[in-house]
Parts: sequence; C-alpha cells; structure tokens
Amino acid sequence: MGNQFKTAALLAGLSGLLIAISYWVIGGTTGLIVGIGLAAVTNLFSWYQSDKIALAAYRAQEVSEAQAPGLYRMVSKLSQRANLPMPRVYIVPDSGANAFATGRDPEHAAVAVTEGIMNILPEDELEAVIAHELTHIANRDTLTQAVAATIAGAISFLAQNLFWFGGGSRDDNNRGGNFVGLLLTMILAPISATVIQMAISRTREFSADAGAARITGNPRALARALQRLESTARQMPVESGNPAFESLLIINPFSGGSFANLFRTHPTTEKRIEALLNLEKELPIR
Repeated sequence: MGNQFKTAALLAGLSGLLIAISYWVIGGTTGLIVGIGLAAVTNLFSWYQSDKIALAAYRAQEVSEAQAPGLYRMVSKLSQRANLPMPRVYIVPDSGANAFATGRDPEHAAVAVTEGIMNILPEDELEAVIAHELTHIANRDTLTQAVAATIAGAISFLAQNLFWFGGGSRDDNNRGGNFVGLLLTMILAPISATVIQMAISRTREFSADAGAARITGNPRALARALQRLESTARQMPVESGNPAFESLLIINPFSGGSFANLFRTHPTTEKRIEALLNLEKELPIR
C-alpha cells in the first residue's frame, strides 16, 4: 500500500508539473485551464495508447506460437503459474539484451524481448526475466510506467518548445513568462520530470523482482540474469527505442559513470541482486 500511495503521489506530481508549465507559458486562468486539459488528455491518451506507443518505439514485432514456439510456450507456462491471461508476445529486432512489458491491464498486456536477450540468456534466466515482466503486468505497473513516460515526454516536448508555444503571452491577470523564466523552465522542467519518472520506476522494480522469484521459485536465476544483462548493456546497449520509455525495460539500457547513475531509471543492479539473494533464504526452491 505504501508503494501504491507513493506511486500515485508521484504521478500527481508529474501531472502538476505539466499544468504548472502551461500556466507559466500562457499565464493566468487560461494557462491553468489549458494545463489541466493537457494533463487530462495526456493521461487518457496514454491509458489507451501507451502500449502501442512503447511497442512502436522499440519496433517490436508480434509473434505467434508457430513463429517462436519456445518463447511462446515459456510465456504461456509462466502466465498460468502467475494466474494471468496470456499476453501478446513480441520480439524486438535489436542485438542489445533487454525486455519489457506494457499494456493498461492484464487483459490488454504484451511482453517483448529483444533478439539479444534470447541469444545470451540460458532458459532458466530468460524465464526469470519473463516472470519479472509478468509481475509488472499483475501489479499494473505497465500502465503506471507508460503513463509516467507519456507525461514526462509531453513535459520535455513542451519545455523544449516554449518559445514556439508563445511563452511570454499575458492574460487578464497580466501573468506570463519572461526570457529568464522561460530559459529556466526549458532546462529544469525536463530534469524534474525525469527525476519523478525515475522515482516511480525504482519504486516498482524491487516488487517485480520479488514477484519473479516467487513465480519461478528461483531468485538466483534472476540475480544471474541481471548481472549478465548489466555486463552486456555496457558493451551493447539497446539502440532502438525512446529515452522516455527506458523505465519500462528490465535494466538500464545504457552504461555510464557515477554522474550517469544519478539518472538511472532503475535501482542499482547490486542492490537488486542483494535483495534477491536475501529472498532466496525465505523461499523454497521450485
């Protein structure tokens, strides 16, 4: 319940930031109304279309059981074990190793894996990764993360194009932006949106890891997979996709030093592995 409250508060913060930018750009009551309208439309649009946007961003291609029998049967088996409807299965034509799930609810969900992850992970580790994604579906994290990504993308787009949107206009309250204010908004708004989006993602990853461990009964398999994926990401990051949707992936698709770690969309792999190994002591091995 604590995580759900925190996630709801962070989503509200993102929507509030979008409204605040609109208020600053347009000014007064008009800006406030436009901002509320933008937030409402963005949330509604992402509710129904976020899965299509994410899949298109990564050029994911849906596959049938005949086209990918091993992967399809693995997803089907784990879905039954997790008491979930069978999601649609997609393969991303990318040599980088990663995976994600999307969809507004378990009845409209999809699981996507890259060609790279299928090539480098042994069966038990790939099962653990898919179980992680199925847990996101069960917890409805897929909708939360997609909505956050869509709003964050809208904030970034709006902030980067403030001058084109007529920043500095004024209304009956004589409120509006000035050059310095607009410049600060252009710089700080996308950063703020990214920080909030990262907080949402980090809140959900530990829960998904734990859920995967319970579905497979093998926490160590996911720990090994995360270690392998972290190492591979440094050498061969995922090239397709949109940065706004990085939070959907099972692991950060890029590498970097300590500065880059400040903007990670996930908890550190070391902390995730530590949590999984602690959980291993509590769970019977399946």
